[in-house]
Amino acid sequence: MKIKDTVHYAWKKHILVLLLFALCLYSSIRCTQADFAQLAGNIGQVGVFLRKLAHPDFSYLPKLISPMVKTLKMSALGTAAGMLLAIPFSFLATTVVTGNRVITNAVRFVLNVIRTIPNLLLASLLVAIVGIGEATGVLTIAIFTFGMASQLIFESIETIDMSPLESAQAVGANRLKTAVWAVWPQIASSVASYTFYAFELNVRASTVLGYVGAGGIGVKLNEALGLFKYERVSIIILFIFAVVVVVDALSEMIRRRLK
Repeated sequence: MKIKDTVHYAWKKHILVLLLFALCLYSSIRCTQADFAQLAGNIGQVGVFLRKLAHPDFSYLPKLISPMVKTLKMSALGTAAGMLLAIPFSFLATTVVTGNRVITNAVRFVLNVIRTIPNLLLASLLVAIVGIGEATGVLTIAIFTFGMASQLIFESIETIDMSPLESAQAVGANRLKTAVWAVWPQIASSVASYTFYAFELNVRASTVLGYVGAGGIGVKLNEALGLFKYERVSIIILFIFAVVVVVDALSEMIRRRLK
């Protein structure tokens, strides 16, 4: 038997896939009313924008130190508050601890609702309720951390070794004591790792919360964009990038040591 007799050329299938892709692309263009001619006509503006971004205003850097410090403080405080709330609720979100499916399902429903709200929408709602300032940013980060960390922690609880729980229950320990002495020691390192991971995410997220008045360096970025000061936008983006890289590296190093 020759090699060519064992090879199956599915050219008809490939053509069908390409036709379906072209049909989907055309339908998307029609539905969204995308105007590629207008996009091509504004291509020159992209060059102007990039040229301005290529010349960052380093003299503006000292004015960014204080907003960045506020951003880091917001992230740290919001992460701590969110984790403190997430730990007890995550215990309630699993039947391993509660033994009651009604309570577990109710708590999980609340957590699912919280996780579906985007950060910027949540910040906008809190600005309308609380007002403009760093306090709104802290609340936004805390609620976001609460929803995300609770999911991670209760999933960790559901994968623990059940032998310590059975031993604790066998000697008459109630559910609270079982959770503290049999469950918590098994997930403590994971919770610490999740805390640094959440802080890493929140530093990134908090940089854009200033767009809706939640404080931090996002306010400076919003001002620079509003005034078309792209040289300042450039240095702000570079500064945010540098800080995020440092925070990511430190967080990764700490999480590896915890493991």
